[in-house]
Amino acid sequence: QVQLVESGGGLVQPGGSLRLSCAASVTIFSQYTMAWYRQVPGQQRELVASITNTAITNYADSAKGRFTISRDNAKKTASLQMNSLKPEDTAVYYCNAKFIFTRRDYWGQGTQVTVSS
Repeated sequence: QVQLVESGGGLVQPGGSLRLSCAASVTIFSQYTMAWYRQVPGQQRELVASITNTAITNYADSAKGRFTISRDNAKKTASLQMNSLKPEDTAVYYCNAKFIFTRRDYWGQGTQVTVSS
């Protein structure tokens, strides 16, 4: 049973920073591609950033230059450093783990990020 637990969300002013963390309860963390998605009510969940087991990263255009995804295979964690936050970054952020052999997705419960003055 894969469990993902996110932390680090909250309220921040425009231009501020937040760091989201995701702790994964898996046997072999390196067998998962990790990603962060976000969702605004009434809209589809969208990919923010992903990182493969070999640390290849991919970012949504909206995240490039502002967000950085990373992983620590020894600690079984994935993080999303978000800088220069904008009100349009407000959303529930979800941690995602994709098993590389079956492509099965696992999701965390989500953490709210609100960017507002």
